[in-house]
Amino acid sequence: MRIDIITCLPQLLESPFAHSILKRAREKGTVEVYMHNLRDYAVDKHKSVDDYAYGGGAGMVLMIEPIVRCMNALKEKVNYQEFIYMTPDGERLTQQLANQLSLQENLLILCGHYKGVDERVRERLITREISIGDYVLSGGELAAAVLSDAIIRLLPGVLSDETSALTDSFQDRLIAPPVYTRPANFQDIEVPPVLLSGNEKVIQEWRYQKALERTKARRPALYKELCSEFWVLSSGFWVLSSGF
Repeated sequence: MRIDIITCLPQLLESPFAHSILKRAREKGTVEVYMHNLRDYAVDKHKSVDDYAYGGGAGMVLMIEPIVRCMNALKEKVNYQEFIYMTPDGERLTQQLANQLSLQENLLILCGHYKGVDERVRERLITREISIGDYVLSGGELAAAVLSDAIIRLLPGVLSDETSALTDSFQDRLIAPPVYTRPANFQDIEVPPVLLSGNEKVIQEWRYQKALERTKARRPALYKELCSEFWVLSSGFWVLSSGF
């Protein structure tokens, strides 16, 4: 996979991709990540990429011309499946969306800044707008790093245990159950005996039940959505039910 990120502050993206899982994924060649400085495609010698908004109002707006220049230069080399714009009012990032994007070969991500981008960019060039939450950041760089991390860790060979990503929270639309490790007893606080039983079937049923309980308590809207679909897990199989 290849991910290209257009930004006017590429320095903000250096650290997230220089450590841990993302670093190893790049070193192994599983993913290529490139940052492109929008100011390299500026319209004047002052490297300007933003201007005042027509109609007045506070804040600057990223201009369409540098973005088009940058995108056109990249499109000459790469065939992108998605042109993504990181914005608070976009489609909410979910595990299911990360799964979908992890199946693509080439993604181009545009980071917003200031008051955003000229609306013509969103109308004519962007194929997908994504939000990581209902709040505003100083720019789209951190959001682009979050999106990239969510996608890259799903690629085959990135995680040392490839089954790990399959049990993450929201992978099956449930919050992950509690996990424990050694020691089995710490200051009289014991690990649930079922996890020490060695009975894989019983352990999986316990984990599923705990995942349901956590989802109901912490994400009631998601739990209600699952209930409305009438699907539950019984003895290791998904079956149709009248509800939880």
